[in-house]
Amino acid sequence: MPSPDGVNSDAPGRDGVTTDAHNPDRVPTDVPGPGFAGAGEVRSGGGARLGAGGGGPEATVAWRVPAALSARVPAEQRGSGREDVRLLVSRGCAVSHHAFRGLPGQLRAGDVLVVNTSMTLPAAVNGRVGGERVVVHFSTRGEDGRWAVELRAPGGPGVTGPRPGGPAGAVVRLPGGRALVLEEPLGPSAGSRLWWARAPEPVPELLRRYGRPIRYGYTERDQPLSAYQTVFAAPSPDGSGSAEMPSAARPFTAALVAELVRRGVLFAPLSLHTGVASAEVHEPPYPERFAVPAATAWLVNAVRAARGGDLASGGRVIAVGTTAVRALESAAGDDGVVRPAGGWTDLVVTPRRGVRVVDGLLTGLHEPQASHLLMLEAVAGREALRRGYEAALRERYLWHEFGDVHLILPDEERNAPNCSSNEW
Repeated sequence: MPSPDGVNSDAPGRDGVTTDAHNPDRVPTDVPGPGFAGAGEVRSGGGARLGAGGGGPEATVAWRVPAALSARVPAEQRGSGREDVRLLVSRGCAVSHHAFRGLPGQLRAGDVLVVNTSMTLPAAVNGRVGGERVVVHFSTRGEDGRWAVELRAPGGPGVTGPRPGGPAGAVVRLPGGRALVLEEPLGPSAGSRLWWARAPEPVPELLRRYGRPIRYGYTERDQPLSAYQTVFAAPSPDGSGSAEMPSAARPFTAALVAELVRRGVLFAPLSLHTGVASAEVHEPPYPERFAVPAATAWLVNAVRAARGGDLASGGRVIAVGTTAVRALESAAGDDGVVRPAGGWTDLVVTPRRGVRVVDGLLTGLHEPQASHLLMLEAVAGREALRRGYEAALRERYLWHEFGDVHLILPDEERNAPNCSSNEW
């Protein structure tokens, strides 16, 4: 399992990526987004500012994300289908606007979409610590059977607020006479939000009986678990899954997948089980469990080899979601070759590290302080990312897991201005 400081340890059964505390691929917690330092944050309801400074020396135009741009219900409850969310397309610095159902027109035969098959768990369960009501968010299953959990304070109907972690030894009473015991924090004990806890029975069964999807305050009401599953989701043998939906794939439908296949677009599955995001602090992601199967490694390598150095005419490797980027890049060596891998990864993709395999990315729209923006800048470059987000705000795209999506593709015009620099 990950060690308490968030660095991979030599846990038994892990044959995947290991790094050490001096690895430049890890980002310290005080590194803000790529030129998008913000005051406030979208989930609070008061809007957020993406502004000057932050991850680099160049000032960018300050902007705000109004609370009105939070998608409060799924697209199918707004009078349309999943595939009718909007699609912002960035090709280098050029930006265009589409409906997601038009995605096949943005791709070409030979492109490979790398998709995350992790299922979303009903990871929120009511509980009590002594006389205090809490909501337990089950984040990640460890190799020893323990689970990383976050205790939250009940807020308004269906939503929660932050709560101090711990203390060690606390017994959390759960429905049906069940309980879990907090043992140790994942990070520094002072203020750590995630704790390792031991439950007396298999957690997946507990969640199936008493759990519900994790919900944030910008949503309008509780949704069924089906609203948080993607068309690619598949059960894990041990019942593991994602605490929060790998939401970039949510707009796909079976019919759209069939149309993409008909046009010669390829699909490559992998899994990365997402933990509970830090809704208030936007800390870098904790280590997460992933698996890149041999068939996916072979397909990605074959597509890259077939095109040689001509990205304009060959197939491109396009990750569906930041989770797919994290898993795929964790399985790639310095030579850019993807190898079958699995276990834990603490890789955080930054502009300094760059990407070795991924050519493009389909993703949601991220908050100004989210560490995911570092990954987006690594793929797109700072200027392209700035122009894309300015367009999204101007055209009133919707944020969060039920919102619109952003397709980032490389600029393949040989004489186009260079806007892809990602150094900071």
